[in-house]
Amino acid sequence: MKKRFFKKLLIGMTVGFFFVTTFTGVSLAKSINWKMASVWIPSLPLFDSDKKFVQIVNEASGGRLNIKLFSAGEIVPAFEVFDAVRSGAVHMGGDTPLYWGGKDLAFAFVGSFPMYMSPVDYWVWLYQAQGVELIQEIYAKYGIVWFPNAVVMPESGFRTNKPINTLEDMKGMKLRASGKFQGDLLKSLGVSHVMLSASEVYQALEKGTVDGTEYSLPSIDWPLGLGEVTKYWLTPAGWHQPSSVTGVLINKKVWDGLPNDLKKFIEYSAMATTSWATTHMEYGCFEATKKFIDKGIKVTRLSNEDLDKVENISKEILIKECKANPLLAKIARSQIKFLQDNMQWRSIASPFGYGRNSKNLPKLEELQ
Repeated sequence: MKKRFFKKLLIGMTVGFFFVTTFTGVSLAKSINWKMASVWIPSLPLFDSDKKFVQIVNEASGGRLNIKLFSAGEIVPAFEVFDAVRSGAVHMGGDTPLYWGGKDLAFAFVGSFPMYMSPVDYWVWLYQAQGVELIQEIYAKYGIVWFPNAVVMPESGFRTNKPINTLEDMKGMKLRASGKFQGDLLKSLGVSHVMLSASEVYQALEKGTVDGTEYSLPSIDWPLGLGEVTKYWLTPAGWHQPSSVTGVLINKKVWDGLPNDLKKFIEYSAMATTSWATTHMEYGCFEATKKFIDKGIKVTRLSNEDLDKVENISKEILIKECKANPLLAKIARSQIKFLQDNMQWRSIASPFGYGRNSKNLPKLEELQ
């Protein structure tokens, strides 16, 4: 009698469990709790990308995966996030590959490169031309899994306290810029390159430690207070950084311990965040630009001849670095081929398409 009772009870519990998990979407499994360290400070819309990703994961996973987000400096400083994720000190992080160019120059290239990929180019390349997979090859060398969570539109340009009308005017200046390639380009123009995190930029300008800075979009530069400590805005926007990408990085051992459905869940959550974050930051640029102009910031612009010179310098820098870095060369060939394949359609779609056809792309055989 007791055996039959317990048998029926076990069957009933099994059916009940199946019904709850299948038809209500509620998981009775133990929650997985992760810490995520961001390279961004809370006042920046870039940090909103990480917040939105965490929100999507925490809400839509039904409690199966809970991520607690920390801004730059709360657990580790911005430039130490990569190593914290790699070592397992935190489970995951929010980043831009630009920050890790000192570890491998391929990081700096996929973070952004002067004069080439537009934001939509980047978006299409990431998801349709194996861009995500190629970037993951770099992170995999360090035991990290990575997914994009935003494509950043063209950077504002340099904000300075001295007017710049030509490349010649930049000689001797000390400018903050993010990225090894951007730094090499500035050095070729006679500029002293300085690398600073977001939290250091305002004070450096206020004290005169640097003569000017680029940081990001107007919607990001304005909350940093750059309208208070600069007088001039060098355009066109994006010549040094026409687009960039941010992402989420995950310790590989932690990733391997996840069930497959949660892995896919994180991948698709990052993809959804990319759409939201990209439009969120761009939408904020309209109002932020007006605030800079209303503040009395004077806008200057480089000539087409100067931009041609920048493109030629960028090309030579890329060819040189590809010779020393096979993975960088592999990714560069992928992007340059993408731009070459797009030229005919872009010309036909002009002026209603996106991006620009470069005047002097390197040949694929030069990127070896």
